[in-house]
Amino acid sequence: MPNLKFVRDRIKSVKNTRKITEAMRLVAAAKVRRAQEQVTATRPFADRLAQVLYGLQSRLKFEEADLPLLKQRPVKNVGLLVISGDRGLCGGYNTNVIRRGESRAKELTAEGVGYKYVLVGRKADQYFRRRNQPIDANFTGLEQIPTAKEANQIADELLSLFLSETVDRVELVYTRFVSLVSSRPVVQTLLPLDPQGLEASDDEIFRLTTRRGEFRVERERVETPQQSLPRDMIFEQDPVQILNALLPLYLNNQILRALQEAAASELAARMTAMNSASENASEMVKSLTLDYNKARQAAITQEILEVVGGAEALG
Repeated sequence: MPNLKFVRDRIKSVKNTRKITEAMRLVAAAKVRRAQEQVTATRPFADRLAQVLYGLQSRLKFEEADLPLLKQRPVKNVGLLVISGDRGLCGGYNTNVIRRGESRAKELTAEGVGYKYVLVGRKADQYFRRRNQPIDANFTGLEQIPTAKEANQIADELLSLFLSETVDRVELVYTRFVSLVSSRPVVQTLLPLDPQGLEASDDEIFRLTTRRGEFRVERERVETPQQSLPRDMIFEQDPVQILNALLPLYLNNQILRALQEAAASELAARMTAMNSASENASEMVKSLTLDYNKARQAAITQEILEVVGGAEALG
């Protein structure tokens, strides 16, 4: 019977594990909903900022404006902002974005360009620190649902590096959210800001829904209206000064959006991983239950044979 007891204990253990993975899946789903609510809440400000920048762009020639955030310099050093997570159990999310940041650093080295890391998330910090990589700053223990305050702190660090000419370009490496089962690490240039990238464009937001008890994500296309400022509008300040004040806000918004996309990707990856773990646990319980029943039946059959054999011997 010790074999039966071992299988029975294993079944109980796997069922307990399945309860934990299912709970983690539901928690991740709730946080994805909170992330989607935050994206919706921050969109009016982002849309209005894009409209104002587009209006200023139509009144000014950005190339002629002598603004630090638009200044193009020969690239000798690049700051790499890599956004990862603080925790694991989310499939290949952290591994994929870390490898993308590492491969980008190798590309820059091959071109004879130096680099420095600015890291978000404990996983990236641990990985690059163990390999003695040049790390200028790290941000860990952030909220799983990103906040504007956290984005501002990261933006201040990047602006300090760029304006002090410690780096000549800042690139962002993060995971772009595609769907619950798909995300893609991408590289995006943050600084210097590209005037052509400041004009308003159609965007997308994600919505987590349920259908027949299953979670699914729908992407909704949002059109941002492009409104030029009235030609008779009089500025109390120099438009260049206004633009110089708005560009850091635009940078903060870009970083916040990247943090939101990365958080949604991490939570979706955790949902998928925990869902797979729950399904694997269910399959394992079925297999172990079958083995238990077979072993139990074999034990009963053996006992019957022993009783029959004993009766025949007595007869």
